[in-house]
Amino acid sequence: MESIQKKNLEPDKKPVVLTDAAVAKIKAMMEKEGKQEGYGLRVGVVTGGCAGLSYDLRFQKNSYENDTVIEQGDLRIFINAESLSFIKGLEIDYVDTLKESGFKYRNPNASSSCGCGTSFS
Repeated sequence: MESIQKKNLEPDKKPVVLTDAAVAKIKAMMEKEGKQEGYGLRVGVVTGGCAGLSYDLRFQKNSYENDTVIEQGDLRIFINAESLSFIKGLEIDYVDTLKESGFKYRNPNASSSCGCGTSFS
C-alpha cells in the first residue's frame, strides 16, 4: 500500500500529522476497543459546534473509494475528499496533564476556534 494516495496534495506533504503522543493514545484506544487488525483512524470535519465546524475522529475498518489514505507508522488515516480542504496541514496532538487531557488540534486553515478546542471556522 502506498504511504499516500495523492489527490491534489503537495509532494511529500501529509495532509494530517499526528504527534507521537497522539498515535500512542489512538493505538491504546484501538486496542482497548478491540479494533486493531485492519482498522484505521477516520479524520474528518462535520458541521456543528459553537464555531461552525467540528473535528470528527473515529475508528473504521476500511477506507472509502474517494478517501485520501496516509500511513503514519503502522496507523492508517482516512480522510474524505470533502474534509480535506478544511484540515490540510492539521496537526493532532494528545496531552495529559493536571490541567487538561485530550486531543489538541493545530489547524492552519482555521480562522477562529472555540474554547473547547474541537470546533472551528
